[in-house]
Amino acid sequence: MKRSSKQHLMLMAIAMLCIYTADARTGVCYGTLGDNLRPPREIVYLIKRNNIGNIRLYNPNPTILEALQGTNISVIVGVPNGDIQGIATDPSVATSWVQNNIRKYQYVNFRYISVGNEMNPTDNPDIAPYIPAAMQRISDALAAARLRRIKVSAVLSMSVIGASYPPSAGAFRPEFRESFIDPIIKFLLKTHSAFLIDVYPYFAYASDPTNIHLDYALFTSKSVVLRDGPYQYQNLFHAMVDSVHAALEKAGGPSLKVVVTETGWPTAGGTETTVSNAFAYNSNLFKSVKRGTPRRPRKTLDTYIFGLIDENQKTPELEKHWGIFLPNNVSKYQVSFIA
Repeated sequence: MKRSSKQHLMLMAIAMLCIYTADARTGVCYGTLGDNLRPPREIVYLIKRNNIGNIRLYNPNPTILEALQGTNISVIVGVPNGDIQGIATDPSVATSWVQNNIRKYQYVNFRYISVGNEMNPTDNPDIAPYIPAAMQRISDALAAARLRRIKVSAVLSMSVIGASYPPSAGAFRPEFRESFIDPIIKFLLKTHSAFLIDVYPYFAYASDPTNIHLDYALFTSKSVVLRDGPYQYQNLFHAMVDSVHAALEKAGGPSLKVVVTETGWPTAGGTETTVSNAFAYNSNLFKSVKRGTPRRPRKTLDTYIFGLIDENQKTPELEKHWGIFLPNNVSKYQVSFIA
């Protein structure tokens, strides 16, 4: 049957909506700094029972990886900061790392390997300079093991952004560009990987609650708070992420996909740290990532909540209360994940 142009456009629009919605990934960060956590098999069961299809691990914990075998849960796994220099300077170390931590677990659905966590040349002068080379070594080792489908990146923090207000002024700190940011962007473009970054509106709000209103941080503002040229912002998260997009555009990486590898809201220990605020932030966050940001409105945003379970060995006190679940695996509040 011949379709009209209008019908054809409507079908195309529906198809595009399905593509974007299916491409949205939400997940959680599974940390282990607690002495009262359930065994990994119980926690993996908790993850599956709550339809969480994507997780981030900070290191290749063997017991957790064994529990994940055959589950098809998508995994970001970190290269511990202490391993980076050795991997960068010796290809055989990279090969061994991939063999022992990736290839050994052939039924784990690895999505990304992140080299380091929130490193930058100022705070980590002994490690950060080795990150671009370590990324390349891990990528070469994956290729040799016929695991090119697994992408390599590095998790950065907003500390690498020098200017972020308004979002269109977003730019990386100049002193980080030549030896750190630029090589990372070049590698990501070459390997078709993603730019991984942790984004925390909570800390921005808590540091300046007079000028940053709570509803703007929690996605509950009823009107536009910030106008930035053609872009309008009703929440701080989108403004922060779009400052990263603007920084990438200025640094030669406009096509790079941004993945938010940590974000969230604590339930105790600080300013406005309540269960109701954490629920509001995370539930509204998951609705927002399906729509993209004002600067990239048709590109869904993969996002990981920090964290899965409260970790009582973290410091200071605020850091102990970011979990969706208590250590006994009872939920504080319910959020719906997008596989």
